[in-house]
Amino acid sequence: MKFSGFGEHAVEFYDGLLADNSKPYWADHVEIYKTHVREPMEALLGELQAEFGAGFGEGKVFRPYRDVRFARDKTPYKTHCGGVIEAGRGGGAYYVELGPAGLRAGGGCFHLASDQLARFRAAVDTELHGPALERILAALRRKGWEILGDRLKSRPRGYAEDHPRLDLLRYRSVYAIRAWQPDDFLHEREALTRVRTAWRQLREFNEWARDHVGPSEQPRR
Repeated sequence: MKFSGFGEHAVEFYDGLLADNSKPYWADHVEIYKTHVREPMEALLGELQAEFGAGFGEGKVFRPYRDVRFARDKTPYKTHCGGVIEAGRGGGAYYVELGPAGLRAGGGCFHLASDQLARFRAAVDTELHGPALERILAALRRKGWEILGDRLKSRPRGYAEDHPRLDLLRYRSVYAIRAWQPDDFLHEREALTRVRTAWRQLREFNEWARDHVGPSEQPRR
């Protein structure tokens, strides 16, 4: 299916879900979710697959249900719809999200398992791959991307206080995000154009992550 924009009630659906995150609300509005949110997201990923899937795998839309087994917040549904093309979590990702705040695109290492974190820091520690990542992230910042992630407050064990890339070594996850507020473009092919342009800017970052971090080799819990 060709992407022609998200449905006119997509953002309205999530505004309502924020106000009433309940099974009755979901049941009353599930068809809006399917036709105005999920189907367009699947179409968007389908159109981007050919350009961004090589080396990263098939695109997928995340389930709308929250895992509340160990969460204090027991609300059952996610208040956004996320889609991704990735080989494995943490090793580079092309991410897109629709929610009440509009559209977001992102990429990088959203979560690093312990083996991935070890490979990330080993690469950052080198005089070849570490400066390359510094350059990539600096270029993204200049283009308006926000660089986020979980960071240690102190230096990681085994690295000197005067390490030239200590700031990078402190990251336990690192990714880039940019966002667009809700507007008419969401309901047009312009949404696809913005995501494609954003993902092209992320390509070098994601390829760095794919080549030097990769998927976790640890069994999933």
